[in-house]
Amino acid sequence: LQQIGAELARLVRLPSRPLVCPLLDLASGACPVYAQRPVACRTYGFYVQRDLGLYCGDIESRVANGSMAEVVWGNHDAIDQRLAGLGESRSLAEWFQDWRHA
Repeated sequence: LQQIGAELARLVRLPSRPLVCPLLDLASGACPVYAQRPVACRTYGFYVQRDLGLYCGDIESRVANGSMAEVVWGNHDAIDQRLAGLGESRSLAEWFQDWRHA
């Protein structure tokens, strides 16, 4: 837990993205919290929010050239609505700090 806390503190200070998940076990490439993973991990994939694609530049170029016409896109608005019903959202770093001091 100390190592995860130190990694989260380091990531919060970084100005650039993308980031490597601080929970990832780099030696094995596995997620040690998979069964309890955060919503961001559970919903990772190809999502759209109305006409806005929520994906990286690589996927954006594939969409533009039509090579992803068969992809079934997730509805991010539906996820946002469900999450709003669960209460306040926080970053992983904020949650971890609160959890450690509880």
